[in-house]
Amino acid sequence: MSETIFSAAGFDERHAGPLYLQLQRRIAEAVATGQLGPGDSLPPERDMAAMTGLSRVTVRKAVEGLVAQGQLVQRRGSGTFVAPQVERLEQALSLLTSFTEDMARRGKSVESIWLSRALHVPSPEEVMALGLGAGDRVARIERVRRSDGVPLAIERASLPPDVLPDPAEVDTSLYAVLHLRGLRPVRAVQRISAANLSARDADLLGVASGAAGLKIERIGYLRSGRVVEFTRSLYRGDAYDFAVELKLPSDEERT
Repeated sequence: MSETIFSAAGFDERHAGPLYLQLQRRIAEAVATGQLGPGDSLPPERDMAAMTGLSRVTVRKAVEGLVAQGQLVQRRGSGTFVAPQVERLEQALSLLTSFTEDMARRGKSVESIWLSRALHVPSPEEVMALGLGAGDRVARIERVRRSDGVPLAIERASLPPDVLPDPAEVDTSLYAVLHLRGLRPVRAVQRISAANLSARDADLLGVASGAAGLKIERIGYLRSGRVVEFTRSLYRGDAYDFAVELKLPSDEERT
């Protein structure tokens, strides 16, 4: 199989674009058609260069491009592999739900890899978002959210200390804890933007550094209008689609 994919035949320096892109297309097609499956290893760089007749620089550039796209993964000391397939999830933007609730509706398991659960001195951004006073602390939780063993998002939530006096109380669902305290948000404002994942965040999500992600900032409010949640999340761009329903305004709304 490798002999076919990495054959020297078929490369055209004049009419088919740069050689590294031709090799990228050939590998990507092999993945798309199932010739290379999730977890399959690619030959070492020097072997691919020898088989294709291309330079190692060209082979390296082709592989690096596919790693950046999330189609291949490189493991230090092990080699280059076809990335595992990640099921794309569609998330409605019209419902104020938690990650745990979203996954439960799909019948999927949920796991948190905790990075931090503690009270901290707030940053200026947290002071502004939560309306904290001088000398206040902030409850901050940071974790990787996994579903069926696949890391999907990094969640960094900040809350006033009287809303969440003990961050270690959160085991699975933050909203479940807030509900028990009668302090679950009833509405929120969310902002979504594109982001390229830093090396640290990409490593936590199991993707290549610089891979595309979705940055979501949520500010949650009680019915009284008080802000009780300031959450910044990073979602894998290859795993999430966000959908919103649009309707024509009523006659009253048009006037």
